Amino acid sequence: MVTPTPLDQQEDDEMLVPHSDVVEGPQPMEVAQPEAAAATAAESLPVEEPPTMKYTWTIPGFTRLNTRKHYSEVFVVGGYKWRVLIFPKGNNVDNLSMYLDVADAANLPYGWSRFSQFGLAIVNQINSSYSIRKESQHQFNSRESDWGFTSFMPLSELYDPTRGYLLNDTVVIEAEVAVRKVLDYWSYDSKKETGFVGLKNQGATCYMNSLLQTLYHIPYFRKAVYHMPTTENDAPTASIPLALQSLFYKLQYNDTSVATKELTKSFGWDTYDSFMQHDVQELNRVLCEKPEDKMKGTVVEGTIQKLFEGHHMNYIECINVDYKSTRKESFYDLQLDVKGCKDVYESFDKYVEVERLEGDNKYHAEGHDLQDAKKGVLFIEFPPVLQLQLKRFEYDFMRDTMVKINDRYEFPLELDLDRDNRKYLSPDADKSVRNLYTLHSVLVHSGGVHGGHYYAFIRPTLSDQWYKFDDERVTKEDVKRALEEQYGGEEELPQNNPGFNNPPFKFTKYSNAYMLVYIRESDKDKIICNVDEKDIAEHLRVRLKKEQEEKEEKRKYKAQAHLFTTIKVARDEDITEQIGKNIYFDLVDHEKIKSFRIQKQTPFQLFKEEVAKEFGVPVELQRFWIWAKRQNHTYRPNRPLLPHEELQTVELLREACNKTNNAELKLFLEIERGPEERPIPPPDKSSEDILLFFKLYDPENAILRYVGRLMVKNSSKPMDIVGQLNQMAGFAPDEEIELFEEIKFEPCVMCEQLDKKISFRLSQIEDGDIICFQKPLSIQENECPYPDVPSFLAYVQNREVVRFRTLEKTKEDEFTMELSKLHTYDDVVQRLAEKLGLDDPSKIRLTSHNCYSQQPKPQPIKYRGVDRLSDMLAHYNQTSDILYYEVLDIPLPELQGLKSLKVAFHHATKDEVVIHNIRLPKQSTVGDVINELKTKVELSHPDAELRLLEVFFHKIYKIFSSTERIENINDQYWTLRAEEIPEEEKNIGPSDRLVHVYHFTKEAGQNQAQVKNCGEPFFLVIHEGETLEEIKSRIQKKLRIPDEDFAKWKFASFSMGRPDYLQDTDVVYDRFQRKDVYGAWEQYLGLEHVDNAPKRAYAANQNRHAYEKPVRIYN
Repeated sequence: MVTPTPLDQQEDDEMLVPHSDVVEGPQPMEVAQPEAAAATAAESLPVEEPPTMKYTWTIPGFTRLNTRKHYSEVFVVGGYKWRVLIFPKGNNVDNLSMYLDVADAANLPYGWSRFSQFGLAIVNQINSSYSIRKESQHQFNSRESDWGFTSFMPLSELYDPTRGYLLNDTVVIEAEVAVRKVLDYWSYDSKKETGFVGLKNQGATCYMNSLLQTLYHIPYFRKAVYHMPTTENDAPTASIPLALQSLFYKLQYNDTSVATKELTKSFGWDTYDSFMQHDVQELNRVLCEKPEDKMKGTVVEGTIQKLFEGHHMNYIECINVDYKSTRKESFYDLQLDVKGCKDVYESFDKYVEVERLEGDNKYHAEGHDLQDAKKGVLFIEFPPVLQLQLKRFEYDFMRDTMVKINDRYEFPLELDLDRDNRKYLSPDADKSVRNLYTLHSVLVHSGGVHGGHYYAFIRPTLSDQWYKFDDERVTKEDVKRALEEQYGGEEELPQNNPGFNNPPFKFTKYSNAYMLVYIRESDKDKIICNVDEKDIAEHLRVRLKKEQEEKEEKRKYKAQAHLFTTIKVARDEDITEQIGKNIYFDLVDHEKIKSFRIQKQTPFQLFKEEVAKEFGVPVELQRFWIWAKRQNHTYRPNRPLLPHEELQTVELLREACNKTNNAELKLFLEIERGPEERPIPPPDKSSEDILLFFKLYDPENAILRYVGRLMVKNSSKPMDIVGQLNQMAGFAPDEEIELFEEIKFEPCVMCEQLDKKISFRLSQIEDGDIICFQKPLSIQENECPYPDVPSFLAYVQNREVVRFRTLEKTKEDEFTMELSKLHTYDDVVQRLAEKLGLDDPSKIRLTSHNCYSQQPKPQPIKYRGVDRLSDMLAHYNQTSDILYYEVLDIPLPELQGLKSLKVAFHHATKDEVVIHNIRLPKQSTVGDVINELKTKVELSHPDAELRLLEVFFHKIYKIFSSTERIENINDQYWTLRAEEIPEEEKNIGPSDRLVHVYHFTKEAGQNQAQVKNCGEPFFLVIHEGETLEEIKSRIQKKLRIPDEDFAKWKFASFSMGRPDYLQDTDVVYDRFQRKDVYGAWEQYLGLEHVDNAPKRAYAANQNRHAYEKPVRIYN
């Protein structure tokens, strides 16, 4: 997939780019693989295992780095020298930027290149499972000697010590680099090599491309799409069926890769949406349901259902009474668990696993009250095309985040769903149908939960030949690459020092299957059918052939461009049309005037004949002027063409007139008009004559327009032409007017009044100059906002239509306002307050827009923190037109003197947590927070004392001193918990111990069980000689846990993360001999719970752990 072009030129958590000092375009949410051609071309050959190495870079004193770029030491992989490059403060973004760099690029011979697959990671030093890793691959060369991630991770997360990436001012970076041999991928032709073409990537749409290729290569589906009713009046960008038909036609008949712009526009995606990874399953359903709706009432009605729709039965059957409840449901795809399952069969076993409803979870059977029952799912029928979504991405409730499951998970080439006496099927299922399936396609995700790359392995005819569809590149692959290498799991790196007894280094394979498509053997002849032109509607063939012809015409046009010159001719009519409407400064926008494409060797005199035909002006009455760019960046007619110049070819003339060697020649055609507007010969021009252009300004209506031009003597004075100007303006002959010279408009407007009594020569007026004039304002008219030409032009230059949005709806414009870039902070909030009907503008808080993330910046604008509107809209080298606003309950200057803290209050006797937002002056203390909280919460008794704790990932890290100032307390990542101090802790004896008690579960990892903390941590006083049995009764009473649940809990003492399980007779006190208990979060009493998570998605969140309290939020 190629690096996407900036939004204004084109149709992933970021975009992969070579580092540069200027970052253009968005940073979308997908790890791009811009030179994937090299990889795919290489992968189509049998190659040796690539040389691979893991390099660890420890950076001490990270916050003290004062260089913009920072390089690692050089390391060698595959005989090549590499290093890691980081931008500690970001490469013009609010994120850490990190790249892999060819260390000796400057010294390598001309034409060098090398291909690498690599992963870069920031290690979480508190919990390695939170490390952030991103992968890519790239063809490195002299032009792009580094490649990586401009937005690797937010700087706010990296520099927050509580997040674990920066510990003791040290950051640890890991790089895994594999070097592959590469073919000449520039000349690789997918159609020639495989017979198929790929799909272009819009920036983050490779997941869509892999899905589209899969659907296209189901011929029965393609044929049904072709047969959908569409007309020649439909627009592909507004019709999903027509856009799909067009796309499939091009995939079938094009020789090069196909764009998906029309299709995404038909979805209603705007350009920014194209960069956001949509849910693959959701997209799959859109691509099936929309055509399905379009097929209703036609010969192909029901085709989609026949292909993809299956049915299963949810049942609940009572064990002791004769009662059974069933519900039939349809599905288009099945979501299968990966975690805890070895292969597809184990996932199906889990899917139909019977759940017992007993004890407190009995089933209320109609007419039989509460009954023991069994609950499950059985399949009534499977579809001919079976789509299996593998649950590689899951929500981790312990970590409160999405995680990717990279465990090894096998899937067969042949899938027999009638196995074990048809155990997956309902007794009512049709026994005559043989549910034996063969694998058609494997959709793969490579990367982590924050971003990645998608591609597909497909065998279109179900033969032994597989193909890899990786955006634009299609390559032949073998069955091992399509199956075994996409199972996931771990892979061993080859030993670097085989003579030493080193343990093999294992790394997780981040590329693995996330969706499988199987086709039923008995239906494959019908599904893998022939699709040819007769299946395609006539209007579609005509439309697409016309498109192809136009494309070919454009190609020829480009191929012959070197033989032609473009000449752009501006006339008075163009200036009249544009000034005051599209533009105000200079004279014309050359992109909007008549353009002639002329062969370079054409004599200029012949070109004049073309002009005569186009504009109706005889050749002898045409006078052409050459435009010139002045030092002040204005663009004006400079001088007329000389007679000998008009004898040249257009190419020689262009070269002589165009110092910038631009391919275009720009001319102004001076046409003099006589009676009845007929062209007449232009006046003679001597060295004393100058051509001036005039604009008229109407201050009462703030309108500027072009009124014409005059040839004047440079020795004459402005007062000499006042009568002519009044006639051009339609004023009385003796009307008093003021004249201004429009000098320049970049970087600021310069427009100065002309003294009518001084000659044009002394005023330094020359050919091509622009003079604006107006009536002077009378005293009664001085209420005009822009009373003269300079003030109006300054307004036009600085006006900005700003789109205002609320922080609650960051994608929707609430309203727009026309403001000036020169407006001060006070001007902006004052005008916004008037718009909102607010009396106090200081209650408005503004937040700037991040042009890269398309989100509000994390920090709002401080009260009078910027000088002008232009500063509010600036973001590095880009300018936005979006501002976010919020209306506060108190003035912003007052709020900035306050600190807001979100405090979770845990009631002593009630099972609930109440969130309170406490707002106090920054110099306040924790004691002040507690006093404020006491006025808001319900205490168990009037004399109860409160304390404030810092909780992070279900552990207590700190008890705040009541004298600690709140200014530096961070509640963004930590949870601040307030609770009553139990009486037993107030009366703690000299030999008692106060220990941390944490809940935990054990999660099966790839190598060993991992401890995961969960629930609400708490303190417990333990007494000398006290056994576990005595402590357990106190804990059960404290947490109010029913006997049946509590009996399942296990108890262990923890030190440095390792559990030591306790027996009822063990003296717990002996395990906790440390004095500094408040800081001893690594030494605690653990309460283990069995993870009884529901087996299927529909049962999610039915069981709440008894040790978790419900939450209410109060502001």
